[in-house]
Amino acid sequence: MKITPIEVDGYEKVARAEDPASGLVAYISVHNTTLGPALGGMRLWNYAHEEDALTDVLRLSRGMTFKSAVARTGLGGGKSVIVADASQKSDALFKAMGAFIESFGGKYITAEDVNIGIPDLLSVRTQTNYVTGLPRDMGGSGNPSPYTALGCFEGVKAAAIEAWGSDDLRGKVVALQGAGNVGIVLGKHLVDCGAKIVVADVNASNVAKACDELSAEAVDVDAIYDVDCDIYAPCALGATLNDETIPRLKCKVVAGAANNQLKDEVRHGNMITERGIVYAPDYVINAGGIINVSLEAEPGGYNEEAAVLRIKNIYHALQSIFETARERSITTHAAAQAVAEANLAEAAATA
Repeated sequence: MKITPIEVDGYEKVARAEDPASGLVAYISVHNTTLGPALGGMRLWNYAHEEDALTDVLRLSRGMTFKSAVARTGLGGGKSVIVADASQKSDALFKAMGAFIESFGGKYITAEDVNIGIPDLLSVRTQTNYVTGLPRDMGGSGNPSPYTALGCFEGVKAAAIEAWGSDDLRGKVVALQGAGNVGIVLGKHLVDCGAKIVVADVNASNVAKACDELSAEAVDVDAIYDVDCDIYAPCALGATLNDETIPRLKCKVVAGAANNQLKDEVRHGNMITERGIVYAPDYVINAGGIINVSLEAEPGGYNEEAAVLRIKNIYHALQSIFETARERSITTHAAAQAVAEANLAEAAATA
């Protein structure tokens, strides 16, 4: 395996790995370890260009730093991506990825993300101990997706209070972009509260499942931005809030589980605010998974009851961010950024 370091300003360690024997081409990015080792999921995606993979891993790892800082998980920010199609998965591929992770010496700890499941992590685990989210019978916390969805649901309710003065979601129409492992569970929470779902997903089987289990109405992938709805819930890939899509939104709230939803944090954060839309910053609302995984490091090991209590605090964390944004006349993203940076500065000062 060939591992090539990549120098990136503001990042602690970034590297590319290529292993011809297994077909692995991957990147790991460690953004910041001020608060602890960098934990972030492993994503497998068929990027059109390798430059896109590098851009993605850099954006994602930076977002993980802020996510953990706001949630006070005691962890830093990192991420990994594998450049491949899901059909290329193999035991050898993930063992090579495990060796790549091991080369970081504990500076980066991995977990599930897009197109990665527990069987894949078990292959990774044969080469490195720096893996979280493994099955409960192995001392892990299991699949983080339901906990990400739970935290997102709490965040949707907090955003509803900000928008309408009530967290009653009965009759609210939610445009759900992405009905994968997180999106489908979020949809179930919403439907149980009386919300109605309109869904779009690049995966036809995900759409069929949402229509069957959520009684959702399906629309084409691009049409999701034009749905007349109360809440737009992005739960797929990032950068869906951009120059093209924001003017098309017909909602009062944007609250979803996707990472890096704003293509440009400042400009698009301002555009959403100017349109009078309540935006729940992504790395606050989608922190449930990382909060859940972080409890694996607690004395005595993982405790689900304690994890759920912390995850439900996302509701109050977002209320505080909305309040700060109003009081300081700044965007909610800027308010969340201020909280994250203050927590990082506090930790750096006491280190």
